[in-house]
Amino acid sequence: MAAHSGRSPHGAAAHEAPRRLMLTALAGLPAVQAGADLAQLVSDAIVRAGIIVRAGDAFVVAQKIVSKSENRWVRLRDVTPSARAHSLAQTAGKDPRVVELILSESTAVVRCVPGVIVVEHRLGLVMANAGIDASNVDMPEEDEVVLLLPENPDRSAATLRDALQTRYGCALGVIINDSFGRAWRMGTIGTAIGAAGVPGLADLRGKPDRSGRLLRHSEVGLADELAAAASLLMGQADEGLPVVHATGLPFELREGSSRELIRPPGADIFR
Repeated sequence: MAAHSGRSPHGAAAHEAPRRLMLTALAGLPAVQAGADLAQLVSDAIVRAGIIVRAGDAFVVAQKIVSKSENRWVRLRDVTPSARAHSLAQTAGKDPRVVELILSESTAVVRCVPGVIVVEHRLGLVMANAGIDASNVDMPEEDEVVLLLPENPDRSAATLRDALQTRYGCALGVIINDSFGRAWRMGTIGTAIGAAGVPGLADLRGKPDRSGRLLRHSEVGLADELAAAASLLMGQADEGLPVVHATGLPFELREGSSRELIRPPGADIFR
């Protein structure tokens, strides 16, 4: 009689503990104003949630509250649209002042169609409308205010990560996420536009699969996967849950950035 191998029919050890990733949306954060101490707001929410922060945990933070804390509001009355902005606005059906801001935040216009202008943001992100948003900006409607992306989301993530690590005395990660559409799929999905202490990309090429074959093309967007998972809890409307705590990450923290996830133009078959 053959000895029992201790492995399941699919190759996993029979006694192997299940893998768990726990995500908790932090409730009760107040409306964020310019100059707000995000580390303090997050820490207060952690206390309310009764969570113990441990080494290797990460926080996913909505871009919008980072932009608000960094005073990235722009009043449209202060914007003078150019001739190009007027032309693109006519095609897209947008306010020429908003289009001028889209152009000022971008290095190239990829596509302009009714309802949307797809651009290459100065950060390297290919996205709709340069990430400029007028929803949930907590300003009087008569002010006609829009919110830009953070000036440098990776730096913003690093600043918040450093402050949280000082408070908790352990290694942590921070991701700043935003909602992106995709050229080849319907619907928006949470995407990492800033990261610190979290790997953006995991390169699995050269590692064996379960059959022993070496992987040749596998690269995993870890930061995007975590950003998307957290986005399920944050919601897209009036949920008011802009920060998610993650524990049990199935990967080690390391210094990383969102730029790892940006496909070089020469490898971008959609452009």
